[in-house]
Amino acid sequence: QVRLVESGGGSVQAGESLRLTCEVSGNIGRIAWFRQAPGKEREGVACINTRYGNTVVADSVKGRFSISQDRAKNTRYLQLNSLKPEDTGMYYCAAGELWGSWDQASGYNYWGQGAQVTVSS
Repeated sequence: QVRLVESGGGSVQAGESLRLTCEVSGNIGRIAWFRQAPGKEREGVACINTRYGNTVVADSVKGRFSISQDRAKNTRYLQLNSLKPEDTGMYYCAAGELWGSWDQASGYNYWGQGAQVTVSS
């Protein structure tokens, strides 16, 4: 059983930054961040291989967002820079094994409760 707890969401102005934290209990192959805006589908944002640290970031946020980890703390982070109003949404941490496309929500067995990010112009 894997448990995920997100923190670090908030309300910011466009251009500002936030760091989301995902505290993980248990071990699993990869951790990803997804986001979902009202009325839209859940979108994969970034993913990290928990053993080797390889990362991938969605083209839509590349250059602004990054994912990292502290293996000693079993914690993953999503750094959000140069935030835009269209980045507003609920951000979820997800855990799954290493199979399938990283950005498909169906590939993840465990989800956190979500952290709200609101960006105003």
